[in-house]
Order: sequence, then C-alpha cells, then structure tokens
Amino acid sequence: MKDLTPAPGSLDPAETLDRADLEALQLTRLRQTLQHVYANVPLYRAKFDAAGITPETVTTLADLAKLPFTTKDDLRQSYPFDMFAVPRERIARVHASSGTTGKPTVVGYTAEDIDHWADLVARCLRAAGVRPGDLVHNAYGYGLFTGGLGAHYGIERLGATVIPMSGGQTARQVQLIEDFRPKAILVTPSYMLNILEEYRHQGLDPRTCPLEVGIFGAEPWTPAMRAEIETAFDMHAVDIYGLSEVMGPGVAQECVDTKDGLHIWEDHFLPEVIDPKTGAVLPDGKEGELVFTTLTKTGMPVIRYRTRDLTRLMPGTVRTHRRMQKVTGRSDDMIILRGVNVFPTQIEERVLATPGLAPYFQIELVKQGQMDAMRVHVEPLPGGDAEACKQSLQKAIKDIVGVSCDIIAADPGGVERSQGKARRVVDNRSKS
Repeated sequence: MKDLTPAPGSLDPAETLDRADLEALQLTRLRQTLQHVYANVPLYRAKFDAAGITPETVTTLADLAKLPFTTKDDLRQSYPFDMFAVPRERIARVHASSGTTGKPTVVGYTAEDIDHWADLVARCLRAAGVRPGDLVHNAYGYGLFTGGLGAHYGIERLGATVIPMSGGQTARQVQLIEDFRPKAILVTPSYMLNILEEYRHQGLDPRTCPLEVGIFGAEPWTPAMRAEIETAFDMHAVDIYGLSEVMGPGVAQECVDTKDGLHIWEDHFLPEVIDPKTGAVLPDGKEGELVFTTLTKTGMPVIRYRTRDLTRLMPGTVRTHRRMQKVTGRSDDMIILRGVNVFPTQIEERVLATPGLAPYFQIELVKQGQMDAMRVHVEPLPGGDAEACKQSLQKAIKDIVGVSCDIIAADPGGVERSQGKARRVVDNRSKS
C-alpha cells in the first residue's frame, strides 16, 4: 500500500487548535445554538421549560449534561418540518431516512449548513489521503440518503474530481474503476465486498486495481473486514462516520496515517458518551452510547441527540480533536438471545476468521418451540468442505457469544448481497 500521509502544514488550522481555544469556541457556539433552538423550535422550548432550564443555564460545557436528550422518536413526532429552526423557505435541501420502521426522520439544511457540510467532508477526505485533482469514485446512494450528495459536495470542495456512480450495477462499478482509474472510493464496506466478488467473477486481480484508499461508512464494520478488504485490494481502508440527524457523512474521520480511531470535528459537533440505561455521562475512555450536539447547524440543530452507536471517546493524536473508537455495534442492533447480548459484528468477525467461508452472512432469528433461536446463513467457498466450515463456525460462535446456533450453508450467491447498507439480521420469529 502506498504512503498517503498528509504533507506537513497541510491541515486546516481548526484541526490543530489548542485544546483550551477549541473548548472556548465550543462554548460560544453552544450558547448561540441553545438560544436559536429555544426561540425557534417548539419541541426544544417545551423540553427546556419542562426541565426548568433556559439557554442562560448553560455557562460551562459541563452544564450540557443538564439538558434533555433528543431521540429519533422526537424527530418522527415532529414529521415532517416541525424541527426546523428557520422558516421553511430558508431550507435549501431536505434529506430523510428510509422510514422502513415508520415515518422517516426528516432533516433540513440551509445553504450555510450545506457549505459547512462540504467543508467537513473535504476535511475528512484529506485526512483519508485524498488530494486536489485526484479522481474519487462515489458509490454511496444518491437521493434522500445523505451519503451520495454529502460525499459529492465534499469531493468537489476539496478540488478532487467526482465520479458520481451511486450504488448498484456492480459490473459497471468495476468497469468504471478499471477504465477511469480513480485513487479513492467512497462506499459501504458490505457493498465493497460485492465489488470484490465482481472483480473475481470477471477474472480480474483486485490487487492490481487503481484504488489506493477506500473510505467506508454508513454501517458498522469490524477490524476483520478491514483486513479482508486491505489484503484483497492492496489498499488502505479507513472509516468515515456520520448520521443524517446530525449532518450526514463527515462528522468524524479516521486518518490514513494512524488508523487509530476517528477524529470528531469538535469545532462543529460536541460529543458525549452516556450510559445507555441511565443516561449518565461517562468519562472519556469508558464505552457507552454516543450523543451529539450540533454547534453550527442553523436549519435543524439537534441538542444531545442519542445516536444509539456504541463507542468511547479518546484524546486526539494527529489532531487535537478527540477521537471516537470505531463503532462496531448499536444498542438497538443488539440481539438478546436467551438472556445473552449478541451483536452482528461479533458474528461477522467469526465468519471472516473461518477458513473456507466467503465473507457474506445473514442472521435469521426464529422460534424453536417457546425459545428464540438464531440461524447464521453463510457461503462456503467453491471446493471447500461445507460441513467442516459449519462445525468450525458453530464452535467459534458458541465460544465467543456463549449460545448455540444453527449454521446454514447456502450455494454460491445464496446469501443476500448488499446494494447499499447490509441487512444483517432478519427477524422471522413471528412466522415460526
């Protein structure tokens, strides 16, 4: 893999602000944001009033803990536009979640918000090793999903050249990568495995492809998947983090020269980690649920938004901004099986570590009598010993998770492929 370390002096000065100066900036922006939402968002005014709090209550960053949380249910109950903090006519763009479990969550952006967003994605790309003039293949989906357009504007803001491929059409993805020779790709990690499969299907060696770095986000992924992708393509694989309710991609970025966690752009986002059960703020270094307060959004700021992502905060390294540990699970993705907590990423690690298995899997939850049960659907590699793979994986999952499961070996192509975000868990308990 090529060395993509940024040249000395190439960082945005905001990335290396003295810690005291950064916290003073955060407090100023926080107090301005609180005034803005209290005056313009009925939900926040009602929440603050119910808690006996005004924006003037917050005089230090530690006072943030006195404020109520914002949840996804708050956004759904405010559907479609009641969370906007400016007149609807000032909203330049609207994005929304898929709404597969109810009404979508809607996010609005002013022109100023979109400008900040482009700056922050450009900052992320630079940290990942992308430079002005580079070709960047954007395979995030365009449309209401924030990934495609969020990445697109950031690529252009950096001065790089965007290839707006979007998701799907995997054979064409490979053709354009080979023909256009981009340096970088933005895509979900699960879909990158589809691209890898297509390379092999076409008889191409992925290690000779032009890509030098993949910037992967929109779903949790493990160090084992990083190793799988980096080895297969001989390229760097780094993590980008964001969520539509807070902004979209570009909230935090893993640096290609260190790969030691994601630096959160704290001049725009104030992070906390809380105990997901009690809501108590945890000290840096302790794992819990990630919470964000936006500091510069005007169209739809959020105060103490509960992301459900599980991580911990750590000091900065190559930037002064604090880092977050790579997210490998969400509190609402957790499966409780016979009293044991199971995360899909734990299964992913075991699948990738089992010789003879392709890197595709899906968890199916079913009822066996009165008990919940788990099946893991996998694909043995051609010519592999399917029975030996099944037994090895079953033992590995029992050893690390503590519960037994059934392993179902599918024919090649039999496990559902990601066309964007992977659907790792299918709950069929009501059909059993």
